[in-house]
Amino acid sequence: MTVAVVTDSAAALPAEFVERYGVTVVPMWITVGGRTTRDGETTLEVMLEAEDLETSGPSPGDFASAIEQRATDDGILVLTIASTMSSTYQSAVLAADQTTGRVRVVDTQTAAGAEALVVLAAARAAASGAALDAVAAAAEEVISRVRLVATVPDLSYLARSGRVPELAAHVGRKLGVAPLFEFVAGGVHPLRPALGLDAAYDRLVHHVMSNREEGAGLHLAAYHALRPEAADALLHGVERLLTPASAFVGEFGSVMVAHTGPGLVGLAWWWEPGAGR
Repeated sequence: MTVAVVTDSAAALPAEFVERYGVTVVPMWITVGGRTTRDGETTLEVMLEAEDLETSGPSPGDFASAIEQRATDDGILVLTIASTMSSTYQSAVLAADQTTGRVRVVDTQTAAGAEALVVLAAARAAASGAALDAVAAAAEEVISRVRLVATVPDLSYLARSGRVPELAAHVGRKLGVAPLFEFVAGGVHPLRPALGLDAAYDRLVHHVMSNREEGAGLHLAAYHALRPEAADALLHGVERLLTPASAFVGEFGSVMVAHTGPGLVGLAWWWEPGAGR
């Protein structure tokens, strides 16, 4: 047996990694027009056309079921979306408190591609036979290093959800620029906008390279909302400068897109000391 890894669907972990590492994904909930479905059961195309849209995290019961199914003497690590963004962490903690097994719940303090990178680090540690404390430590190391930077056509959705000031969204719309933002320490922070999407994509690549560590290996995820060609271009933009230790393209989950709007494209990454090529 190995340590079991459980996460929520806000991580948008690609199916190939879910299957390869046996990660259990507890779905978030999406309500469109009064109809509630699990994250992933409503396509992004349908969701983005909806005017009446709400999202919610898994319940304690959802997590309790997942924990029960993955019960193992080696323990379970549950990794959640930032507690500042959702009640998901609190639900996982309540579920863990109700079990007699060894369960550790960790707030990743991030979401989407960055959360996926945290989950992957933990899953790889678990697959190597590491004990629960070591698997949790692997996740926490990435949490301290991971970054997520993205661009959207405008900041209207983020302003509507209260995650960026309305003034920032208004200025962006008025000037016709491509807004950029960073998700860090559980919050969304606007960055200096770019003059057009091409410039925005160049800026994203620059952010990755700007905090490069000598001798470190890059773990990279390019994410998109119905813009696979843009995510591919971003990944290739980084690969023209170096060879990542690991890299993949994924699609932002419904919950993330519900708060950021359509056209979202971004990069998540962390530099692993001593793993450079």
